[in-house]
Amino acid sequence: MEASLCPQDGAKKQKEKTSSRLSVRTNFSKDEPPNFSNEKRNPPCSETDGMDANYEQGRTSPSLKHNNSLERGVTFKSTPSTPGPHGVQQVESELKLPPEIKDWTKEHVKHWLIVELRVPQKIANSLFEQELSGACLVSFEKNDLIELGVPPAPAIQIIRQVEKFSRDSETSEPHGRMPKRHYELSKGELHKTAEMDAVTRNENETEETETVSSDSGFQSQSSTAQILQRARDRIRSVIDQNTINDTQIENETTENVSFLHLKKSICQLRPFDKSNCNIFYLENDILPPIAGPSNLLDPIHEYQLLLSADEASEREILYEFTKEVFTFAASCMNSRTNGTIHFGVQHQSDQGHGEVIGHHITSFSKYNEAFESCLSEYFEEKHVNAARMCIRPPKFIQVNLLDGRTSNKWVIEVDVVPTYSETQQNIFYTLLSVASAGKKQQCKTECIFVRDGLRSINILADTNPRVCQEKMKHLADRVQCLASARKAAEEQEETKPFQGHQGQRLKQLITCGRDSFETTLQFIVVTDKCHSSQLEHLEFLKELKLFAVLDFDPESDKNGTCNFYRRDHVANLHYPSMYTTQDSVTAAIGKLNLFKQTSWIFCNGRVNETSETDRPLTDGEWLKKRSGEVNNTVSFLCNPDLLSKDTRVMFILHSAVTDISSPILETFCAMYRTLEGADNMLCICKNTDVFKHWQQLIEIRCKEDITSKCIYELSLNEISCTILKLREPQTQSSRRFLPSTGSSSVLLAKKDEELMSVLDILCENECQDTEIETKASFDEFKNKTEEDFYRGGQVSWWNFYLSEMKGSLPFIKRDKFNELYDLITPVEGYTIPFVMINLFHHPGCGGTTLAMHVLWNLKHKFRCAVVKNNIATNNEVAAQVMTLLTYGREDQSGCTPVLLLVDNRDDVEDLKQSIISMIRKRINSIMVIILNCERTQFPRESATNSRISNVFITNKLSSKEQSLFSEKLQQVKENHNNPETFYAFMIMTNNFSETYITNVVSNIVKDLDPNNLQGRLFSFLALLNTYINGSYMSLSLCESLLGLRSALRKQETLDDMMNPYSTLMITFTAEDHGTYKAVRFLHQMIANKCLEILTKEYKLSLAEITTDVLHCDRIYRSCMGKDFLVQNIQSMLITRHRKEQGDDKDTLFSPLIEQMHEEEGHEITKQVLEKATETFDRSATVPQALARYLCLKVKDFESALKWALDAQRKNPNSYIADTVGQVYKSRLKNEIESCENLTPETLDKCLTLGFKAIKAFQDSQELAKKDEQVDPFDLVTKRKSKSYNTSGYIGETEVTMLLLSIIKDLPLFAVGDKHKRDQMLHFLRDQHPVSSLHDHSKKAFGQFFTVLAEHERSLMSLKPRLKEIFTFFEHYFLYLKPRSMERETADERHKRKVSEYFKKYIELFNLSEEEKASETASKPKLSLSQAIVDQRCYLEIKRADSFAGLLQCLNEKNPKEMERILEKWQFILDNSPRKSVADTANYILANIVLYNFKPSSKLLRKFDDLVDLLNTELQKEGINSRVTELYYLSMLLMWPSHQQRLEQTATNKDISMYIASARKSFQKRFSYMFPARSTIAHFFLGKSSGLGRIVSKVKLDHILITVSKKEDSQCGLSSQSRHRHNLWQTGAAWKEPEVQKKLLRVKGKSENGEIYVIYGGNLKMMVRPVYLGDIRSGYSREDVSFYLGFTMEGPVAYDIKYENDP
Repeated sequence: MEASLCPQDGAKKQKEKTSSRLSVRTNFSKDEPPNFSNEKRNPPCSETDGMDANYEQGRTSPSLKHNNSLERGVTFKSTPSTPGPHGVQQVESELKLPPEIKDWTKEHVKHWLIVELRVPQKIANSLFEQELSGACLVSFEKNDLIELGVPPAPAIQIIRQVEKFSRDSETSEPHGRMPKRHYELSKGELHKTAEMDAVTRNENETEETETVSSDSGFQSQSSTAQILQRARDRIRSVIDQNTINDTQIENETTENVSFLHLKKSICQLRPFDKSNCNIFYLENDILPPIAGPSNLLDPIHEYQLLLSADEASEREILYEFTKEVFTFAASCMNSRTNGTIHFGVQHQSDQGHGEVIGHHITSFSKYNEAFESCLSEYFEEKHVNAARMCIRPPKFIQVNLLDGRTSNKWVIEVDVVPTYSETQQNIFYTLLSVASAGKKQQCKTECIFVRDGLRSINILADTNPRVCQEKMKHLADRVQCLASARKAAEEQEETKPFQGHQGQRLKQLITCGRDSFETTLQFIVVTDKCHSSQLEHLEFLKELKLFAVLDFDPESDKNGTCNFYRRDHVANLHYPSMYTTQDSVTAAIGKLNLFKQTSWIFCNGRVNETSETDRPLTDGEWLKKRSGEVNNTVSFLCNPDLLSKDTRVMFILHSAVTDISSPILETFCAMYRTLEGADNMLCICKNTDVFKHWQQLIEIRCKEDITSKCIYELSLNEISCTILKLREPQTQSSRRFLPSTGSSSVLLAKKDEELMSVLDILCENECQDTEIETKASFDEFKNKTEEDFYRGGQVSWWNFYLSEMKGSLPFIKRDKFNELYDLITPVEGYTIPFVMINLFHHPGCGGTTLAMHVLWNLKHKFRCAVVKNNIATNNEVAAQVMTLLTYGREDQSGCTPVLLLVDNRDDVEDLKQSIISMIRKRINSIMVIILNCERTQFPRESATNSRISNVFITNKLSSKEQSLFSEKLQQVKENHNNPETFYAFMIMTNNFSETYITNVVSNIVKDLDPNNLQGRLFSFLALLNTYINGSYMSLSLCESLLGLRSALRKQETLDDMMNPYSTLMITFTAEDHGTYKAVRFLHQMIANKCLEILTKEYKLSLAEITTDVLHCDRIYRSCMGKDFLVQNIQSMLITRHRKEQGDDKDTLFSPLIEQMHEEEGHEITKQVLEKATETFDRSATVPQALARYLCLKVKDFESALKWALDAQRKNPNSYIADTVGQVYKSRLKNEIESCENLTPETLDKCLTLGFKAIKAFQDSQELAKKDEQVDPFDLVTKRKSKSYNTSGYIGETEVTMLLLSIIKDLPLFAVGDKHKRDQMLHFLRDQHPVSSLHDHSKKAFGQFFTVLAEHERSLMSLKPRLKEIFTFFEHYFLYLKPRSMERETADERHKRKVSEYFKKYIELFNLSEEEKASETASKPKLSLSQAIVDQRCYLEIKRADSFAGLLQCLNEKNPKEMERILEKWQFILDNSPRKSVADTANYILANIVLYNFKPSSKLLRKFDDLVDLLNTELQKEGINSRVTELYYLSMLLMWPSHQQRLEQTATNKDISMYIASARKSFQKRFSYMFPARSTIAHFFLGKSSGLGRIVSKVKLDHILITVSKKEDSQCGLSSQSRHRHNLWQTGAAWKEPEVQKKLLRVKGKSENGEIYVIYGGNLKMMVRPVYLGDIRSGYSREDVSFYLGFTMEGPVAYDIKYENDP
């Protein structure tokens, strides 16, 4: 058919301009773009029309071979043959086997068996008839072949040859194909390989090419000889020079692409003809080199770049897009081969062929519309529908940046699928519009495009009609052949069997051979960017217990996997740098909230981060800057201290990993190293291509084939559904409800519940409508749940639910159940927002079970929860309690109360304060009830001494309870096997009988060998569980101690190997220090009895067992729960018992050391402690404990001092410095006690020791100001409330009193020489030198005076130091108070001790009456000053000589005493020559105190006089004085009244400034005590005037005592102080009418989270709220009112109310 030629100059120039960019051919193949002017369609002869050669060859041999025919596995010879079954001529052929056995047909297999293996033809034919393909062969084993009739010998031969062939194929590639690992070759090797391939290919082509006429329109060679000669020259050039001198396009491209591919890895292409386009390309990635048609089904590829919007209009771009698409599509359809054209990929061979560039696309719809509208224009009408079916609509593939971020660039891809059903044997003409010559119009030109190797050619382009006719004839024959081949290929593809068993492999990898995987199984997931269309198939991630996710998608939290997961679950967003820490594992767990919530770690940063350190990086930058952090993260996450051995690591690969330095591959290698292999790994690959790349790279890096760990034949949807099916049935309702107001309910969302991670929330429908109840396994689950509880496991909500099922006996109600129930739900209800109730119980007597039983029965009335993590901070618990309280109530009013169970938490007081602080943010109707379960050896006594409402239970059952347990036992026997092994239940049934426990334990351990592995583990647990209640060992450690293998592969379990002793133990899930399986004895009484039998019957001493524990290196290596276990072992050695903490007795040392000392002596005990110092060589508390033991028990003071100083070197804190002082003090006491007659030498030694002790105690005092309280290398076993260490002051006082008693009793004077003795007191009072005591007539005592003279300076400092210490304690007790009730008890004990020392101090230094008279007579002029001294002495005796002492008078003095005290201060103030600021402040305070006792006293000074006196002193001192007391008085006396404006009186105008000065001054003096203590408000602002406005807290206490008496008489309670304390703590005191009558409610404003009182003008005073929770969040500026209290730090606000609240 003749083409219409319409050339135009303008069009020609435009086409020439754009021809370099817009090419119909790729870099590998095509000529200039289709422009049908004469100049472009008929260029000078420069290229060979390869298709002509094929068509000419097709005349004699219609071969299917194309330019790259050597790439396929079959080579056809050009010999005559007969037509085949599908119309394709078959030839006598020599089979060339595909490179992989799985691709062989049954013909290939038969050929290989006969030719290569020389297997008898009969056997080969038999296997051929049984359809034995290569895919079958690779999955066969020897027995499989024997079953098919193959004799054993050939069967073995075949299997071994298959294995050999597979190994060989991994290291070599078939001839003519680019190797799989082409990117691993050196540049020279790759260069040479490409050249040789090109030469071979061209050589084969030329052998079959006939000469065509020179006017064909394409360049051609004139003779075969020339072609052969050229091929020889090229081969010689390759061999000699390793360069390409040939200029043909194919060879140029191969050279450039080879070098480019050496530098960059090959990117995975989008799966051909897949509708779900879930793939990304990376900018500058390299797509595979293009190739010509092969087997018709494997798609060919063509790369194109369109002009940008700056270079062409949108219409021009769309025109070029459609022209290129339909030209390429037509060539594929006529050649019957699948193909894809890619727009946005570099096609120039010299500019990085195959490199992904991408196009900016503003509208996908415009490309789609252009595609649809133009399709009918390019094809004949009769073929339009066929074309529409074969050409797929455009697909848009997003191009990501190198650092993983998405860009606004896209690659457009169009697939062509010329199926036989649509194409039949048709030839498809393409109609192209070209410019008419000399006319401004377009004319249609018919073209027939076909694929010629790497390019598309138009066979109608030749201007010679004869040539075109010949080509058309050849094409018609060719199309018939190709159509038949296409049909055969499609049929073979459809019938190809699928041999995969990946579903079974997935099940095996997830469950390790079980039917399902446990919901507690932890997973670490590593993943890359997931396409948005695939996110819905990641649903299985939401059902797994994800410990951590290492995500390489920097946009994951915006639109990726993280965002998808966080829609329903909580995940904390972390970075690898957060895991590079020196913290212990336990500390890191707390900081990062591990185990509670999923950690989502962004391994390549996040796009929305402002910090450059956390921004995404390219692969190269990642390796340099971030790989180390990720390696550290992997080491941390896979540390055996953190996770158990059976934790699964799951890699999810959505894209191919082709670069050997890929970050995700580096992460795999880090995991592989840390886990020592891939046993616990699972790799999910999106498809086979992704898997192949992944498998090859890992084999290179790790030398291991991970095929058996990979899933790659299943879709993500199939994987998700399979995993979901394997999950254990849910034991929780899918929809959980909380009770709400008015008998309503609210739905508790799963994600919201996860946010309350420290609470185990009991819902209304707990255990109802669960998945497990619908399964056949429910009976097994029911029996196991009951058995675990009866054996000694923690009670679960299921135990209560199962007991309510039909046919079950009700759960046993203890006698105290109703009492506790009524205490929680009083008939009259509650008037305060917070209530705390204690439940004291013996360990193991069912106290916690009783508490949970009460919660179960109240789950419809309260929102019930249990604090399940005792290491959580108080603020965290309190915040989550408030979240639970207000959940589902936006208005925060009328909330359902929370009933919170706290089990054996040691800082309940601090938790209480935190919750109260939170409560005060809300309105008064809110209420929280804490039910505190506290273990104690004396529950009855603890209940009696507690100031809080309480119930107690003991380890003795009543007759009623015994009857219930006996009845329950009968039911247990009916429903369970071996109920006699339910020892915890049987212990209670037998009423905690020692005899029963002895019989059980003796019978089980009678054959125990304490020296084998089982015996050692048994003794370890017995020792630990006996001395540390609640202790345990991780299951993995127990297995390791027994020599069991990895939990994934072990044949024996712990129960098997420890049988029968395992019947005394239980395995449970520990959560406080991570989540893992742990082991302990069923009951502490059982552990105690086991230890007793070990020591008495098996003659194992406590020292031997303890030493064995200390010598066992495996305990101190990596293991689950190591920190907790090591801390328990240390605690067992060093923690003393104290009754005030619920222990059975007070001990000097740990009970283990006490018992060891008693039974085995001090030498053995010392050796054990010395071994402990070696084991815990970084610990300071262990050598400290050894020092105390040597000091107090062994009396080896030298060694004790050595160890004390060793501890001090390791951690110089105040407690260890105190131990150093205690060693010196004990040695001093020992010297005094052992000395019958005091000698000068002994005196010197005692004084030296005493002053060393004092120095150590003074060091302790200084260190206490900066103590961290916790040894950084030691873990405290209990969460104690913070305290300020005052032991240094107590120790110094005690040593000082010892030294003074020695000096006082020196035998220097006659017994009756009282005057000389008084002189000694003068010396000690720093009034006379020591020389004044020396009587030279008594030479015998001269040495004593010499010793005293040597220590004169230190001796004279004793009295002033004592005075300073007593002043310190006055400030400590009167200005500040402890933050916990426990410390209040300790404070009372210390007060009594200090009071005793003060009495001795007064007795020692108080002037006698004779001394006073003598001084007055001898110095009459000094009688006035002596009188002042006498007054001060009286005040000192009465402890009213200081500001703090006068505050104490509010509690201790009566009006008469107080009047006398005021008289003394009046005398001092009137007669002192120089009045001190402190004296003035004390005098003013004495007036205020007396007024509170006796307002009518005539001794009282007028209010205005006191104000003037104070103002005078304030003017002198200014605003920077250290006399905080002066500023405190300014608040009491100068605070304006509610009618008074601040600027109206001169005395009041500076009050705001004085408040600031008080705060600054007080903080300078006492800030080091703030963490442990808070300020005390001794006075409040009242409604009266003058001194009457100053209302003491003592007065308010008297009011509350009166109220308490009334309420106690009604409730039958006896502790008034307990009730009064509760009124203050909960804020109920402020609601008492009598209190409200006394106090003035002050109005102020809340601004920026602070409270201010404003008195006119712009002056305002800040008032600190006592409870921070009183101030609402949000910085709301509102009017508030409150009661005003006065502390030394400044004014404080109580009972803050917002005035605008309803």
